[in-house]
Amino acid sequence: MTASRDAVEPELLDDVAGDISFELEEINELLAELIEWQGERRRRDAEIVALRLGVSGERPETLARIGARFDLARDRVRQLHTRAVGQLLRDAQATGHRAAGVFAARYPLDARDQGLVRALLIETYATDTDLAANELSYLKLRLAGHAPEDAKRVAGYVMQRIMAWQKKTGRRLAKLHETESTGALGSWLSQVEWPASGVAAVLPTRSARTVDGDDDARGRFYLGKVGREVAFDSALEARLFQELTASEVVETFQEEPGAVEYEIDGVRRVGYPSVVVRLRDGRVVLVDVQPLGHVGFHVHRVRSAAARQYAHANGWGWLIWTGSRTGIADLLGRKVDAGVENRVRELLDSGPVFWSTVRPVLAETGMELTDFIALVLRNDWRWDRAPFRLRAAGEPRAV
Repeated sequence: MTASRDAVEPELLDDVAGDISFELEEINELLAELIEWQGERRRRDAEIVALRLGVSGERPETLARIGARFDLARDRVRQLHTRAVGQLLRDAQATGHRAAGVFAARYPLDARDQGLVRALLIETYATDTDLAANELSYLKLRLAGHAPEDAKRVAGYVMQRIMAWQKKTGRRLAKLHETESTGALGSWLSQVEWPASGVAAVLPTRSARTVDGDDDARGRFYLGKVGREVAFDSALEARLFQELTASEVVETFQEEPGAVEYEIDGVRRVGYPSVVVRLRDGRVVLVDVQPLGHVGFHVHRVRSAAARQYAHANGWGWLIWTGSRTGIADLLGRKVDAGVENRVRELLDSGPVFWSTVRPVLAETGMELTDFIALVLRNDWRWDRAPFRLRAAGEPRAV
């Protein structure tokens, strides 16, 4: 590979819809399979890797939050993650796992650094995985067959671009004025789910997220509209803050205003919706950042249902912000070929659908990921990730 520090930074204000695909989902499916193999020997190590990389579809977790979960120091979590990734790579090589061919096709050995960095940055932005961009980039490249030193160098360039963009964003936001609003937020407000009645509760004055609030992996910039430094986990989240800061209709906002409890398969979890926004007309809306390609995952839908209930109990509206002009309402109304939908229904008639079963259907029908997400939402199917599993509404969970 040819070293280059001049990799073109992707246009982070573009619609993410063009960058999501089943091909990218297959990359994640293969990672999940390799991590599951590892879990048969070292369950904790596998869980740490899965949490850090966000293979379930949720945003990658910081080292501090993973450490709190397992009662470990951040540095110890980092050590365990590094050890586990090394073992994963050795296992993949020793077994001749098919991941090598899939990853090599997506991240070719003869590609220039500039092309690899661009591809990895676009994937990072579209999947909201900035927190683990370095680890994910390195692992993808190594599985593709790139030498350790090359993978480390390119992953480092990816992080340099992300850090440079964070600084650039801070300078850009400092210069924003209300008259410079893009107007994009106004169109999104038409998709807010407002409560039937009730007086809006006052905005909290601080973030409810405390475990890793000062984690150095998170970006941060000072925003004059709220008069404080605001932390963010990803470029998608920062872009939302940019829209809020620039918009004439927004008076103020508070990021991560509350902890929302929800339950999945008997396990209780806690989520932190991205931001609560007070509009100049007095209305308040709770907004959560969920990348377009992930809104159909079962974990997001359960968490969203709990967050919507929390918002409405406070007299607030509820909105999922996808980083795309396509929102939940658009997906629910999306036209999908009836033949494609019937083909998926046929698969579901036989029970849960796995990646090995659905992959030939994708090749046969040419179904796009956005079409699939629309079907999942409209039919209330359960779509789990890592591993891929699709179940019809009401079908009992396999034990």
